[in-house]
Amino acid sequence: MSFKKSLITALCALGLSAPAALADGHGGTLDKIAASGEIVIGHRESSVPFSYLDDNQDPVGYSIDLCLKVVDAVAAELGKELTVKYVPVNPKTRIALMANGTIDLECGSTTNNLTRQQQVEYLPVTFVTGTKILTRKDSGIGSVADLDGKAVALAQGTTNERAVLAAVEAAGLDVKVLPVRDHAEGMLSLETDRVDAYATDHILLFGLISKSKTPEEFAVVGDFLSFDPYALMVRRDDSAFELIGKKALAEVFRSGEINAIYAKWFDPLGVPADPLLQAAFKLGALPN
Repeated sequence: MSFKKSLITALCALGLSAPAALADGHGGTLDKIAASGEIVIGHRESSVPFSYLDDNQDPVGYSIDLCLKVVDAVAAELGKELTVKYVPVNPKTRIALMANGTIDLECGSTTNNLTRQQQVEYLPVTFVTGTKILTRKDSGIGSVADLDGKAVALAQGTTNERAVLAAVEAAGLDVKVLPVRDHAEGMLSLETDRVDAYATDHILLFGLISKSKTPEEFAVVGDFLSFDPYALMVRRDDSAFELIGKKALAEVFRSGEINAIYAKWFDPLGVPADPLLQAAFKLGALPN
């Protein structure tokens, strides 16, 4: 009899659930979840269509659907049903709440980059986007150069903020920056004419337009100012939990289920999966 079978037999004799008890040996996030019976998901409140609140104030979206696939995989690993607790996060709090153990999985619109990997880790790429500008169609703004003498809202602590500020500095432009907490505040600033533009990942801008009362008044303009691969965020130095997440997403990619999930959230926006994203799905499906 193998050591693993012997261990399972001994655990069962003690009245312990073998999957849960074995998971205790993984340490870190899995132990935390096994002990509490609860997995804590960090979510965004206005990152349409990735993670936002629906009419019932429940978190929904593309990233939420993918995170729930990870939750199912964790539950299977532990051999127990799990309660999902949702905690709202924003660009300024999401990394800190992951690093300090408040949330177990972040399901939003977060860019994976090497700087952030000093504090957190990421699962495989789930979307590819980049920074663009949202403005009124009659604003005369068509690129960063047209922001000279204008005001732009930027969400604090984002890769978009850094990209826009770098482009503005490189071009020697005089631009007034209004720091905002999140996308909803940025859009409100534009709708109420406090600023002339709001800049963030282009797909989020299309989502903001779709939720506007006057979508016909707005347009996404300019070249990409950054390259932003999105991924679900997990705790750093926790390979056991990270592996479960990778395996769960690999199965979603490999089975083709990702196509239905993508269509559910992006077809209404008229945003097809571009070749780069399709390649990312294929790469994410390779582990077996």
